[in-house]
Amino acid sequence: MSSPTNMLFLMTDQHRTDTLGCYGNPHVWTPHLDALAASGTRFNACFTPSAICTPARASLLTGVMPFRHRLLANYERNVGYAEELSDEFTPFSRRLREVGYNVGIEGKWHVGKNRGPGDFGFDGAHYPGWHNPIGHPDYRAWLARQGFPSPTISDEVRGVFPNGEPGNLLAGVVHQPAEATFEHFLTDRTIERLEQYARDHHRDGRPFFMATHFYGPHLPYLLPREYLEMYSPEDVELPPSLAETFENKPLVQRRYSEHWTYDTLGEDTWRWLIAAYWGYTTLIDQQVGRLLDALRRLDLWDSTAVAFTADHGEFTGSHRLHDKGPAMYDDIYRIPGLLRVPGSPGGHSTGAFVSLVDYTATILDLAGIDPDPDADGRSLVPLATGDEPADWRDDITAEFHGHHFPYPQRMLRTRRYKLVVNPESVNELYDLQDDPHELTNRYDDPQLNEIRVDLLHRLYERLRASGDNFHHWMTSMYQVGGKDYDTSLSDFEGVHHQA
Repeated sequence: MSSPTNMLFLMTDQHRTDTLGCYGNPHVWTPHLDALAASGTRFNACFTPSAICTPARASLLTGVMPFRHRLLANYERNVGYAEELSDEFTPFSRRLREVGYNVGIEGKWHVGKNRGPGDFGFDGAHYPGWHNPIGHPDYRAWLARQGFPSPTISDEVRGVFPNGEPGNLLAGVVHQPAEATFEHFLTDRTIERLEQYARDHHRDGRPFFMATHFYGPHLPYLLPREYLEMYSPEDVELPPSLAETFENKPLVQRRYSEHWTYDTLGEDTWRWLIAAYWGYTTLIDQQVGRLLDALRRLDLWDSTAVAFTADHGEFTGSHRLHDKGPAMYDDIYRIPGLLRVPGSPGGHSTGAFVSLVDYTATILDLAGIDPDPDADGRSLVPLATGDEPADWRDDITAEFHGHHFPYPQRMLRTRRYKLVVNPESVNELYDLQDDPHELTNRYDDPQLNEIRVDLLHRLYERLRASGDNFHHWMTSMYQVGGKDYDTSLSDFEGVHHQA
């Protein structure tokens, strides 16, 4: 970019792509995000590097894949991994500060346990945890100033755990007006920050980066009744992957289905929960509309790039699962991705493979900062201006390290196929053209033998080139090509002694 650009970065948590009108949902009312898509570029093949909040968010901050920054799990479900991000990689926020940007964030942080946004160069409070921190003193003080009641819930929706106890909370009614929700609070705080940054921008030309990270539509869906019941369950078409049998799949998927109590809920509840998730999406879209209106009111619209994405998706019943976990389906690895760059044509969409770490490179590009040579992403600005580079990636990888317990996985996805390597279990191979809902594992299908070998080799080469030591397991287990290095890591291997 020729000169620094203001930026508004919007992120949701655990958000399915198919809940947005701009991605084809005919029922959910998302006019503001749809308008953002119409004014910019929609990425139809946008993926998270890991479908867990903390690894994904740390990758956005640093621009590198999780195995490199090593913040591999949410601290609430720590499985022995690091709980704080190291200083090995410079976060984009500090680089923006170095060139004179105002840098702010309001909303979910979840990058480590104790170090908050201020430790990484952001203006903004530290809202810890994985779900709306309704006990945070800033929120409580805001409620008191506005004369709103503290949130209470009723009508809880739960299944039954395998041990017979009540399952995780999935949804419930929040007894507050919509104007008192945490989402509305975060939007108010963001607008206050934008007003401050607008004064600096118009007076001194100082650019800004402002992020709003909503906690929704992550479950449990705790909403005012008007949003919880906004959409009729009769309009919900249950996902075809509800036919999941887990045949020839890793056993852990069946166990996660049991943990999320899916089979203890009836079809009416399944539909109702999806409809509630849609209501949560609309609540957030309305807050997005308030933020975009603030840009116009503050005379910032023409000078501000706007991005929207999510840390990862959510199952909402697909594959008889809720939440996320050790299953690398598109339901949780594909994420929404929108980008509006001032002066670029709108209404554009692309099927190019895009990663969350590409947004990191994009932020630096929009600020006129040279890309980090150690980063794993590439700027999306060329795609947003309709000038897709000839050497853009033709496949994408993702990784998983565990949630509740260690469980390493690696994925390679092409246009048609997806390979998932599960060291302790069966591997997975899906033909996404014939089986878009990923129901039939064809890893051992003789008809796909050449495809399997090719994908294993490609994944191996991707991981090896990037330094991901997962490739070492693949060296001995699969047909991945000739060995040209010491797999035992012994100094003696290959040494020839002369008499």
